[in-house]
Amino acid sequence: MERQIIIQHGTEEIAASVHYPVLVKAEGRCKNRMPLVIICHGFVGSRIGVDRLFVKTARELAQAGSMVVRFDYIGCGESSGDYGRESVDSMIAQTRDVLDYSLGLGDIDPERVTLIGHSLGGMIALLTAARDRRVKNLVLWSAVGYPFNDIVKITSRKLYDEAITRGKVDYLGYGLTPQFFESLAAYQPFQEAKKFAGDVLVIHGTSDDAIPVDYAFLYQKVFWMRSEGRCDKEIIFQADHTYSSGGHQQQVIHKTRDWLGGLENAHREWQDWTI
Repeated sequence: MERQIIIQHGTEEIAASVHYPVLVKAEGRCKNRMPLVIICHGFVGSRIGVDRLFVKTARELAQAGSMVVRFDYIGCGESSGDYGRESVDSMIAQTRDVLDYSLGLGDIDPERVTLIGHSLGGMIALLTAARDRRVKNLVLWSAVGYPFNDIVKITSRKLYDEAITRGKVDYLGYGLTPQFFESLAAYQPFQEAKKFAGDVLVIHGTSDDAIPVDYAFLYQKVFWMRSEGRCDKEIIFQADHTYSSGGHQQQVIHKTRDWLGGLENAHREWQDWTI
């Protein structure tokens, strides 16, 4: 079952979709509790995703037994507001509001809460997880590593200079402000990664022209330097930034599903061992 909802964030409304899990046979003392997955879209994106990537992912994970929530950041998709006026701090706060709401949707297992983030959404998911201990697992799809440089590369330096000069500039219909760009420059995700103690899956395509595949190796190296938490990496040959071909899309969805499934198996084994 799927349901469309509105989550309040100050005076703005965040549009979201909830995918309820298909009932699966569970075991252990927390058998009635569900894992929660929240999907964070990227720069000027939406909760649908390119070629419906996030819709397909949510349905696949719900079929596997997770409660899944995908949402539009303020000013994107069906949410209210102006995206270009928001900052990184605002997007972190929005993600935490979605997390607050999602944890009240049902009997969620607090030890099985995952954020999936694509591109800029990967950085927002990471920054949120580093600040909110309720997040236990992270899945980063083609995540930005140097947010200011990466986004300015996408929009062009000329457009950024115009934003600084004029106070606002149009990019694909989104009015981007200096505040938006300056907030990107304030964060270094590779440094923030050390603050998250949970398990991580990093996925990237070798043909990503927007965000270099090298970032996946850097992320894994940083995550490995932590005293706790594992990090796995999957490189998808010839996949582009949005996994736009059918085969690549299936790979990123199935690798994510299987990795989360592996965490579920480990969780059940731990429960059996402690009973």
